[in-house]
Amino acid sequence: MLVLVPFCARADTIVLKNGRRIAAEHVTQDADHVTYDTPAGAMSLPKSVVERVERDDSTYSSASRQSIEAPLSAPQVDPVVGYEEVARRAVHDNAVDFAYIAELESDARSGAPIPVQKVAAAHHAAAQFLIARGDTADAITQYRQALIFAPDNVGLLLNLAVLDLKQSEFTAALDPLQHARRLTPDSPLLAFAVAKLMGWAYYGANKMDLAIEEWKRAERLHPDAQVEQALQKAERDKSTEENYREGETAHFDLKYAGSAAPELARGILRALEDDFRDIESQLSYTPPEQISVILYTGQAFADITRAPNWAGAINDGRIRVPVQGLTEVTPQLARVLKHELTHSFVGQKSHGRAPAWLQEGIAQWMEGRRSSAVAGALVDAAAQGGVPQLGSMEGSWMGLPGSAAAFAYAWSLAVVESMIDSGGITDIARLLDRVATAPSTETALRETLRLDYADLKQQTLDYLRRTYLR
Repeated sequence: MLVLVPFCARADTIVLKNGRRIAAEHVTQDADHVTYDTPAGAMSLPKSVVERVERDDSTYSSASRQSIEAPLSAPQVDPVVGYEEVARRAVHDNAVDFAYIAELESDARSGAPIPVQKVAAAHHAAAQFLIARGDTADAITQYRQALIFAPDNVGLLLNLAVLDLKQSEFTAALDPLQHARRLTPDSPLLAFAVAKLMGWAYYGANKMDLAIEEWKRAERLHPDAQVEQALQKAERDKSTEENYREGETAHFDLKYAGSAAPELARGILRALEDDFRDIESQLSYTPPEQISVILYTGQAFADITRAPNWAGAINDGRIRVPVQGLTEVTPQLARVLKHELTHSFVGQKSHGRAPAWLQEGIAQWMEGRRSSAVAGALVDAAAQGGVPQLGSMEGSWMGLPGSAAAFAYAWSLAVVESMIDSGGITDIARLLDRVATAPSTETALRETLRLDYADLKQQTLDYLRRTYLR
């Protein structure tokens, strides 16, 4: 990756509190100092004299991660009586026998001597088969049908709630969970499972107080490392945001520190609503819940997110942006907002399964970045074997050093650019739908675009040469 040092260099601007502006390269920050490179070597300034650092357009500006990994699975509860017997007839020859299920439903409705649990068992079997195929939406339909006949079956209620959560339908998940709670007051195991899942539902719906209440209830019932981690994160969020002001639109719930101007908060909401409509149209998808946006002072952002110093914003299910010193939506802030909002769309459309390279490539493309300035460096790096396999770029980039992150962002943008050049943004929308259900990203790629990772690498290099290097 050292061959990309010239491409990674950037001309950021350090804005001092006295109004002076310093054009600088390789700006880094720690708790006390802002450091940057000069022809005479590295220089350092006390952070107390720095108002903000404005990042150059050629650099990346954000990071995406799922900071709390939601363990979304239903506990082992016998879902229905007589499941094995009915399952063999409801699902066979690699397909659901809907005619058999309809026959069971007809008998149950006519008052024939058939236990309604058989109908529920058949729908449960069909749902499990559809989940295995990645068809979550149809599996949800099967559980809802099952609950018509067995409305008080706790196993069915919990399975439905888990699928709603996986679809980011947080409010919808609360109905079966609340019903399950009423049915299981004396079962510590089930009460723990309900509280744990309700914590995720409230957290996803940006109801922090209720999420904390549920996770504390779960901890009292049963110590659990996942719940403890989630609770700590939620409490840290709540503590930071207790004195924040609030704003709200149809699609966004915004909180901001008193030091952020109300005019800035309103401007951000207007910009996000415009971006929402644009991304919604391009990706053919509408997130089902309000998206939470948090505006921080610089230090509060670092404390709460634990983000690397190269990250200027972050999306961990909530859009978190530092706005210290800003009074209006600058062009740079507008790009950051659209980038982070794209993460929300991509994450939810793919059910959280989009790999990092696809997430970041789409987000950069949506904010308006293109590869003109780095095309030559990328092609040269590929010639020297310096381009990593996309399979190695699927996981989180949060631990990458700055130079490696710069390369990863640049290559991911180039890859997505080549895909859009070849088939349009509709190819990206189709790929995200398939990523949500396919066993791997490369499988989804083969099935939608007829490309594997090696093909995509070659397509990207051909695109860069043809578009920018003639």
